[in-house]
Amino acid sequence: MKKTSILFLLLSVALIGITSPASAEEKPANYVMLKGGIYSPSSSYHLRDFNNGDSLSNLDSKTGFAGEVAFGRYLLPMLAVELGAGYFESKGSPAAQTGETRLKVVPLVATAKVLLPLGIFEPYGLFGIGAYISDLDVDGNSGDFHGSTEITYGLHAGAGLNVNLQNNMFVGVEGKYLWAEPSFGGQHLELDGFITTAQIGYRF
Repeated sequence: MKKTSILFLLLSVALIGITSPASAEEKPANYVMLKGGIYSPSSSYHLRDFNNGDSLSNLDSKTGFAGEVAFGRYLLPMLAVELGAGYFESKGSPAAQTGETRLKVVPLVATAKVLLPLGIFEPYGLFGIGAYISDLDVDGNSGDFHGSTEITYGLHAGAGLNVNLQNNMFVGVEGKYLWAEPSFGGQHLELDGFITTAQIGYRF
């Protein structure tokens, strides 16, 4: 009976040691992430002919590459802030004319994340602001044009999921929608669209 009681006590202590959050190794506060995926514009581009202001071209915008490098810090287990810099692009072509447009954007973003730690899984929601440095090339369809915009500011919001491989390594997926409207030659172009990425991260 005494041996059974001692064995039960040792088993209980071992079980508490395994399951107690205090005994688990805390995650490092800082992290860096590499993201890669696609940018999907939500609407077609509408540009006036740069050689003829009375002509309006409707350009079918296409999905393009998106990538980002981000540095973040956990302020709390359920709250993190993140700074990122990246690149995304989209091409467009008119339905009845030859030619092509190419929109290239360098985003500089600041993001707040609200996380829900669930063991190896870490779902989160995000919201942030961004500065977008944009460049537009028009070839053939609306008159040849090359123009860069001043910094345009916008917003983004979305959600994601991280899967912890180790205490300092994780992979995940993220989707966010952005709102921004740069100007080229007096014409405004909406960047509104989805950025969907896969990501790998390292905590330190």
